[in-house]
Amino acid sequence: MTVAEIDDRTRVELEAAAFRRLVQHLRERTDVQNIDLMNLAGFCRNCLAKWYRAAAEERGIALSDPESREIIYGMPYKEWQAKYQREASAAQLAAFEKARPHEH
Repeated sequence: MTVAEIDDRTRVELEAAAFRRLVQHLRERTDVQNIDLMNLAGFCRNCLAKWYRAAAEERGIALSDPESREIIYGMPYKEWQAKYQREASAAQLAAFEKARPHEH
């Protein structure tokens, strides 16, 4: 089967599976800080949560920021912060200010 032969339902299922794997990977890699993701890739876990919430809202599903973040983080955001978030270094903050990929 070629990419052109994949039907829409299968494409959506594949995309959903890849998304779930990305979220699982980010949950496992608690050593990777959001500021590192922002500086290197221009998005982070919080961005994914916002995109998830926006997609839900487009379908008439109301999600709060805390609810969408919990879906991505696998726990309440405040709990993740307390367990895994480290204070950003001066170099990380400088890189973030220089790049400013978008308002975060």
